[in-house]
Amino acid sequence: TMRCFTVAALALLAPCGLSMSIGTRRTALARGIAFGGVTLAAPPALAEPEFTTTESGLKFYDKTVPSDGAIPKPGQTVQMHYEGWLADFDDLESKFDSSYERRKPLSFAVGTGRVIAGWDEAILTAGGGMRIGTTRQIIVPAKLGYGAKGAGGIIPPDATLYFTMKLLSIAP
Repeated sequence: TMRCFTVAALALLAPCGLSMSIGTRRTALARGIAFGGVTLAAPPALAEPEFTTTESGLKFYDKTVPSDGAIPKPGQTVQMHYEGWLADFDDLESKFDSSYERRKPLSFAVGTGRVIAGWDEAILTAGGGMRIGTTRQIIVPAKLGYGAKGAGGIIPPDATLYFTMKLLSIAP
């Protein structure tokens, strides 16, 4: 509620001759700013999700988990929607890929090395495996991603990768 009020208050200030860039508005929202004698409070901090770390160093957090979805087995074809970042989840400047933006999920045979090792682990074994309908956030250390080589001029060497992924379907 506070965030909605502050966003609305910042938007209302622009017609009064005060213009702000989006970055300035974000800073104002994060810190709480005084305008014309009115102090806009910073929104309450959101609780950070608690990630589970596997033996390999993969970190994962399940945002949603259906109770009855099937779990894929190695070699089965899965369909996934995902977004990937270099710096942190939802960081607009570091997003490097998104199946949502292409409007086309990624299909691949899981557990066969067709994707980075961190993905195979996140889908097949982390937390007992992903169920259809699960939305999971993962933090992939470089050794489970693209390692010291990086990838395609987009992923730098030794990069930690951040993904939000959703398992849509499994085919035999």
